[in-house]
Amino acid sequence: MNKILSDLFSFQDNEYRDFNSKLIPNIAKENVIGVRVPVLRKYAKEIKNSSLENDFLNSLPHKYLEENILHALLLENIKTYGDTINALNEFLPFVDNWAVCDIMSIKIFKKHLDILPEQLDGWLNSSHPYTIRFAIKMYMTYYLDESFSTSYMTKISEIQSGEYYVNMMIAWYFATALAKQYDTAIKFLESNKLPIWVHNKTIQKAIESYRITKEQKEYLRTLKRQKN
Repeated sequence: MNKILSDLFSFQDNEYRDFNSKLIPNIAKENVIGVRVPVLRKYAKEIKNSSLENDFLNSLPHKYLEENILHALLLENIKTYGDTINALNEFLPFVDNWAVCDIMSIKIFKKHLDILPEQLDGWLNSSHPYTIRFAIKMYMTYYLDESFSTSYMTKISEIQSGEYYVNMMIAWYFATALAKQYDTAIKFLESNKLPIWVHNKTIQKAIESYRITKEQKEYLRTLKRQKN
């Protein structure tokens, strides 16, 4: 992997490294190279379908944040659903921050929305916070429009976690749900189905959204809960 590391360090931007390190406080600064995402996307395209890509994907765990982001971007190139799931099962246990987790956009999932929930539910039951976060993000991405089901929303509302980045994703999911499936999502707030912190963070994020109407925002403010 010397070639890839050499290339990544050639793209280094120290000012960006300092900035990005502050956004991901749980990653040691010495494990951040400082490469901007558009540069990583371009590089991923350059090594796509090469022996270098194959060797890199089989070289877990990685040391640097940018290696993990590159790995996440390369997963988008895998051509079959089964191989994608296998690659994710290998990679997700090593994901240790929100930036790597949230950048993963697995387009092949769109063709398998009928069977994907079974896999997502397995990830929701993981003990690893970023595996759970990733599963929630996939439910948010693919199952709040035509493929929506109240049962999916119920599953996510029942997640109990002490992990900040899991709870933030639950709040993000429900804030997005309020924009896309308001009549169903609002019932979860009205009936206090969510933990207080998640409940209030959902309202905060929804109020900040341009997709929520003024009237809806006014009503959401009345649903804020006080800590016990």
